[in-house]
Amino acid sequence: MKGGCHCGAVRFEAKLPDEPIEAWRCNCSICKRTGYVHIFVPHSDFTLLSGKDDLTGYRFGSGSAEHLFCRHCGIKSFYQPRSHPDDWSVHAACLDEDVAVEIVEFDGRSWQGSREDLPLE
Repeated sequence: MKGGCHCGAVRFEAKLPDEPIEAWRCNCSICKRTGYVHIFVPHSDFTLLSGKDDLTGYRFGSGSAEHLFCRHCGIKSFYQPRSHPDDWSVHAACLDEDVAVEIVEFDGRSWQGSREDLPLE
């Protein structure tokens, strides 16, 4: 599946699981404000096709997550999440094609307590 930012400078390809795909909606300060819907993709299943030099980063709080935005249009189509250090988080809305998702609500406002309940391997 391919996707990218609004202006097309940042383009990626990701191998996604079969549909319906588990996607997280988080209520932390940045995800809530941007409406970000997370699809976690292992680093090995993600390829940045173009736009490496068009990305700008933003870190806050612990600095563990690296939020990556297109410096031209401002869209965060993927980023390195704190919760899944071995995966990229792809924004479901930035995929070229619609995919069926099953939304999982994640309490990112209470990250420290919620972290213990994450279904990570």
